[in-house]
Amino acid sequence: MSLTNQNINALLVLCKQGNQLAQLEVYNRYQQAMFNVSLRIVKDSAEAEDIMQESFITAFSKLDSFKGDATFGAWLKRIVINNSLTQYRKSSRYVMVSDEFLSEEDNTGEMNGYDEDYSGVQVKKLLSCMDELHDSYHRILNLHFIEGYDYEEICEIMDISYANCRTLISRAKDSLRKKLTQEL
Repeated sequence: MSLTNQNINALLVLCKQGNQLAQLEVYNRYQQAMFNVSLRIVKDSAEAEDIMQESFITAFSKLDSFKGDATFGAWLKRIVINNSLTQYRKSSRYVMVSDEFLSEEDNTGEMNGYDEDYSGVQVKKLLSCMDELHDSYHRILNLHFIEGYDYEEICEIMDISYANCRTLISRAKDSLRKKLTQEL
């Protein structure tokens, strides 16, 4: 039986044994989703790629600590989010000015890392408004609405209290609502 037909639990057993083909198959199955998770947090494709790859290395090296309480994908996603938030905090200490901001016109054809596609204009408007929010608001809404984490999980990920989480989400929603009404 080929590795592509194996279920994830069988692949994880092979990964624990050091089977590189099994690791490659797991990587191929999850890499795009984990890249997207990281990209939504760090907003830089090269950085997201590095974080995603480092997260897989971490996951494979700590596979013995995976208890199976959650799905492997959820466990891996938590690693990616934690690594992305750590990198985001590190990089937010520095303000980098790229050449495109120095030129008078923006010729990238992209909207903050999202490919142009006019079929989802409302989604693009929402994501664009989210990108304009304060970083903490953007991160918490991203974790809650896009990644699907509940309040308790967000508290754990962001290392904040439950009351602070509820307040932050409420304020972030209000801020997003105001930006959306301004756009209309």
